[in-house]
Amino acid sequence: MSVSLQLPRLEPAGIDGWMVRLFESIEEDNLLWLTALTRDCEAAFGQALIDLVPSYTTLLVVFDPLQISTWQARQSLVEVLAKLTPDEAGADEGELHELPTWYDPGVGPDLARVAERSAMTVDEVIDAHSRRDYRVFALGFSPGFAFMGLLDSRLHCPRLDTPRQKVPAGSVAMAGQQTAAYPAVTPGGWNLVGRTSARLFDRNREGFSLLKVGDRVRFVAVDQQTFEREGGDTAPAEAPSAEVTS
Repeated sequence: MSVSLQLPRLEPAGIDGWMVRLFESIEEDNLLWLTALTRDCEAAFGQALIDLVPSYTTLLVVFDPLQISTWQARQSLVEVLAKLTPDEAGADEGELHELPTWYDPGVGPDLARVAERSAMTVDEVIDAHSRRDYRVFALGFSPGFAFMGLLDSRLHCPRLDTPRQKVPAGSVAMAGQQTAAYPAVTPGGWNLVGRTSARLFDRNREGFSLLKVGDRVRFVAVDQQTFEREGGDTAPAEAPSAEVTS
């Protein structure tokens, strides 16, 4: 059963946007409401709609101010929200992606520390991370970077105090209640526990990003030989920093 709607609240986002805040906390069932709101906004705004950017708790609605005024857009959103119901049918929708993942300290240098912090063995961490499916709640930070959740509560861990300057592409990571895989080489402060051979962002792919909001992701543990055979990069990742946020 989905959670009830907590707010909503409309926050101005310039002359061509409104931020619709539906929730204050991250819950998996939030996505049912956000999917429904996305669908209803597409119908309500029609050609005046420029973009919709969902996140864990909000939806940014960007519109063409030459076709609809800021206050007309707000009134449309008020009307949409008054009739909004969760998209229960969407609970099982979204493509399932299985990402082959090599969990190893060489490519996941925070793996042992996460295990120690969680009072688990490394194998238990790997099992806990790979045994469940994760929902893609939002895309951002860098092209193709998918914020996914929710993690097993035992795996919740803070970001690094000092982000790495260079996180290899494909790095599988955790932070707070979330997990992700880096689609390209970027700085990053999440805890690295492994690496996937999947190509998460490809300019030759329609839509570029492998993952989309609402999709489900399963990290499938593989050995090094399988990882390399599928094109995985075994180059070691930067060592973890000495400190993490408490």
